[in-house]
Amino acid sequence: MAKTNWKPGNMLYPLPAVLVSCGENPEEYNLLTIAWAGTINSDPPMCSISLRPSRHSYEIIKRTGEFVINLTTEKLARATDWCGVHSGKNENKWEKMGLTPSPAKIVKAPLIAESPVNIECKVKDIIKLGSHDMFLAEVVNIMADENFIDPKTGSFDLNRAGLICYVHGKYCKVGADIGKFGWSVKKNKTKKRKK
Repeated sequence: MAKTNWKPGNMLYPLPAVLVSCGENPEEYNLLTIAWAGTINSDPPMCSISLRPSRHSYEIIKRTGEFVINLTTEKLARATDWCGVHSGKNENKWEKMGLTPSPAKIVKAPLIAESPVNIECKVKDIIKLGSHDMFLAEVVNIMADENFIDPKTGSFDLNRAGLICYVHGKYCKVGADIGKFGWSVKKNKTKKRKK
């Protein structure tokens, strides 16, 4: 396989394409699209988002210390892109995209009602990195659409939700299952055929 040198940059793809909601009251509620979000700890559950300090939502999140990560779907793809190229300084993104702010259980920032999963977060630290600052946050609550919860197992079927991801400048559908955690080490229980 032939390979070539590529300029140093961000090539860790795919990334979750999420809409982050913030603000303490309806007058300042805002949405922004983020692809630089990730899980960073399991106990306590923590995640991170990285923002440029010039973004309108940066000061809101820094002041309030709260935000909500809303997972996006194929139905939310246009809104996800649109909210990433328009500023909340000039536009009411909720109204323009027909999205519904809904009260969160713990944080003051609103949830996106149309999102299948809303992750309520409280900022624990802000790390200045260069072009972006990383907000390290504790996950304090998750709201999940009951339509995607299997009543028999209690598991959440994210594939049915039609999630999207971001891959090097493009939004893509999340694909089909190819295995589940630990499948590579499970013993094959099928009997070998007799020759």
